[in-house]
Amino acid sequence: MKSVVLSSSLFRPEILALSAYKVADASGMVKLDAMENPYHWPEDIKAAWLAELQDCPINRYPDPEARQLAATLREVEQIPADFDILLGNGSDEIIQMLLMALPPTASVLAPAPGFVMYKQLSDSLSLRYHAVPLVADGFGLDLPALLATIAAHQPSVIFLAYPNNPTANLFDPAAMIAIIEAAHGLVVIDEAYAPFAHATFMDKLAAYDNLLVMRTVSKLGLAGLRLGYLVGQPKWLGELNKIRLPYNINSLTQITADFALRHKPLFDGQTQRICEQRAVVMEHINALPGLLAYPSAANFILFKTPSGQADAIFAALKAQGVLIKNLSPQGGLLADCLRVTVGTPEENAAFLQALGQSLKD
Repeated sequence: MKSVVLSSSLFRPEILALSAYKVADASGMVKLDAMENPYHWPEDIKAAWLAELQDCPINRYPDPEARQLAATLREVEQIPADFDILLGNGSDEIIQMLLMALPPTASVLAPAPGFVMYKQLSDSLSLRYHAVPLVADGFGLDLPALLATIAAHQPSVIFLAYPNNPTANLFDPAAMIAIIEAAHGLVVIDEAYAPFAHATFMDKLAAYDNLLVMRTVSKLGLAGLRLGYLVGQPKWLGELNKIRLPYNINSLTQITADFALRHKPLFDGQTQRICEQRAVVMEHINALPGLLAYPSAANFILFKTPSGQADAIFAALKAQGVLIKNLSPQGGLLADCLRVTVGTPEENAAFLQALGQSLKD
């Protein structure tokens, strides 16, 4: 059989230099590593959902425009009629569509640390990615540095996560407005954790022509559906829609997401419980010796460990059956930092007990 040698002549060097996105095996673990909603649906809601799925025509392609789902999103999220909605297979696909639309010499800008897919997808497309470090004290935006980078490189797209991942804080809105006004291209406000933050830029869309707001239903409790959406001026989303793959939102996702959004009070209640537990977990972390939990407006908490101990604490938690996220290997502002998702009261108690034991080991 003929053998083909893997080389830069076959794949671009940028692809060969990348590392694949790794997802940890959480089998048998208390899973607090991926910012998921830990709550299941009540049996009556589940039965009603399954009843709707019975008539799903899985022998046919899905509605390519997901019109019913888009209409429900517009109603529930109060999206003005003047703006279009672009649906994606998770926010990741929307980010990919945005970046695929750019010229090969385009620049992309985001604060660092930030959501890993901004850089991962920019690098895979050989775009010029510029990461501007956050301010060490409180993870705020370094506005002078960001404005200087905008002036120097004129990025086509700027990503601002609000709240930020992985630091969980809300950036100063005035600084964000200054960035939007200084930008030469599009500014995407990534509101993946909006349900936990009670803060949004959706009401600023009419004021800024270059503003786009991106959200997902994953953190609301529908991570398995892989559904994200982008809201903005029709002239921008119309161009991006040319790149969107046909039938990218499958029939089961369309029906399920529409059903869930029509039962939003259920998820609002779950979100409230998560926020209440977030305060409990943060208080307990800060009561442990040597640990510092940073303020969170999301469904996860970033906390700092004593110097050089993050890896050992992470390993000790895992040995006790609790999986969180070790961010310390990324270095920089995340050195000695771990990130935990807020779970159910029982999961949080298991984490806190294991964390306390880890500090004693």
